[in-house]
Amino acid sequence: MSRHPDVRTHRTAFEPVQLGSLRLRNRIAMAPMTRSRSYDTHPTPDMATYYSQRAGAGLIVTEGIQPSPTGQGYPATPGLHSASQVESWRAVTDAVHARGGTIVAQLMHTGRIGHPSSTAGVVPVGPSPVRAAGQIFTPTGLQDHVVPRELTDDEIVATIADFADAARNAVTAGFDGVEIHGANGYLLHQFLATNANRRTDRWGGSPENRIRLTIEVARAVADAVGANRTGLRLSPNNGLGDTHEPDHATTYPLLVAGLNELDLAYLHLVEAGDPALTPVLRSAWNGALVLNAATPDPLDHPRRLDLVDAGAADVVSFGRLFIANPDLVTRLTDGAELALPDMSRAYGGDDRGYTDYPALAAS
Repeated sequence: MSRHPDVRTHRTAFEPVQLGSLRLRNRIAMAPMTRSRSYDTHPTPDMATYYSQRAGAGLIVTEGIQPSPTGQGYPATPGLHSASQVESWRAVTDAVHARGGTIVAQLMHTGRIGHPSSTAGVVPVGPSPVRAAGQIFTPTGLQDHVVPRELTDDEIVATIADFADAARNAVTAGFDGVEIHGANGYLLHQFLATNANRRTDRWGGSPENRIRLTIEVARAVADAVGANRTGLRLSPNNGLGDTHEPDHATTYPLLVAGLNELDLAYLHLVEAGDPALTPVLRSAWNGALVLNAATPDPLDHPRRLDLVDAGAADVVSFGRLFIANPDLVTRLTDGAELALPDMSRAYGGDDRGYTDYPALAAS
């Protein structure tokens, strides 16, 4: 547990803010976190409870949701590509809205980060047939990544359409908007990375070509549901998913310049690979910035709130602290004690380590 009575001096973080059409009650966001509890790719009643418990956040970004069956990389992750999935998500959005919350669906295509044993034999796809180093969790345990099948030009165009269709489904399901996952080693990030993307066509080679897919997906989603409720998450040079980005200091400002033309609701930046790039992108980006700041100590939340006070970010996002503290914003407001989560129960399982973390008043 940790107590920080001085947190209450960070008034800016607890003030409302407008991100496009999203009116947030405060500037503290719940970051997207895979929890692997959608055992048939459909949201469950426990998921409605989990998200509604955390509706005090100014913005909830859901766990990664696959926009198509091909986009699923892990077992027990949810989708937004069928009518029944849309209907199941309505229970989640209704529960969050009933408590005054704002929630967006994060659309995540995992690309080469996947395994046929998790997707009924379907081989993962990627920008190039380059296997990611390391292993991935599957229904039968950890297994080596496989060599992905290289997407054809037509399939890339179809994938862009899948993102747009999933965004429309998200709005139909009651979400307030969508966040496109362009980070953490998944498909869009793979196209940005020089080791994963070895193409020589319009989707690869130069930085201008490697940023093309991210921009075109953002454009298609914005056209489908409105730029004012579309966000995008990026994680420059964080290395996840065996991504190598030796030219990230050039690539990301170029990408942000292209995104500026779309007038998106926000950019969600994961500050892990190169913190020095954060102020550069903050200056280059014309819109609102949500920042998931790099902190060695997960309980160093005052430093993150300082970033809002200083204008370095419009909103700050927290991940693990929202797992163990469903009423995180109230605790921060009051300078109350914070709990750390039991990460052995982070993925899969039942309600233990999921919906059973108590609010402070019930502790």
